[in-house]
Amino acid sequence: MGLLERMGTVVKAKMNKIMDKVEDPRETLDYSYEKQLELLQNVKRGVAEVTTSKKRLELQKAKLQENIDRMNSQAHEAVNSGRDDLAKMAIERKVVLRAQADSLDKQIADLAAEQQKLMAAENRLATKVESFRARKETIKAQYTAAEAQTKISESVTGISEEMADVGLAMQRAEDKTEQMKARSAALDELLESGVLEDYTGEDQIEKELAKAKTSNDVDAELARLKQEAKR
Repeated sequence: MGLLERMGTVVKAKMNKIMDKVEDPRETLDYSYEKQLELLQNVKRGVAEVTTSKKRLELQKAKLQENIDRMNSQAHEAVNSGRDDLAKMAIERKVVLRAQADSLDKQIADLAAEQQKLMAAENRLATKVESFRARKETIKAQYTAAEAQTKISESVTGISEEMADVGLAMQRAEDKTEQMKARSAALDELLESGVLEDYTGEDQIEKELAKAKTSNDVDAELARLKQEAKR
């Protein structure tokens, strides 16, 4: 694979990822449904136009039939009046009108067949559109539920990760506290044993003098008690 082909593959992969983030399947489904409705409306208009044309021809045919009936009546009157010439003229006109009526009958029959065909197509398309609408709404509902569940899962995951970080921080704080307690206890023990000098309080001489004074006070008190006991 050449460099240009690899670059094309990378660009396509990037575009697919962008489209996945940008495209909302619900909007795509709604758009498809709207286009199907437009197609259905076009078919309905076609049915209406064919029906209108057929009705117009039927009105023309009815008008021709009235003229044919009138020519037929005139031919009878002319024959009864002994006017064969007028009867012949009426018959000739009736023949022409009949030919026109026959042509209209064929056109009307063709339009009726087209009308039935379009109406059947309209019914099939309407059924498909309604089926698509129901399926579309089901898919949209499922997608919305899945999207909500994903957001909840992501939130829970984020909370879990955050709690894990908090747990580590708490553990570090507890460990540090224990270390500080242990260090403080060790320092106290060293200070009491005399290994370390307490530079924050009395010096060593003062401590020894305090101990001596305390010892003298104890001895004096003990001697007083003994003296009292002899009395």
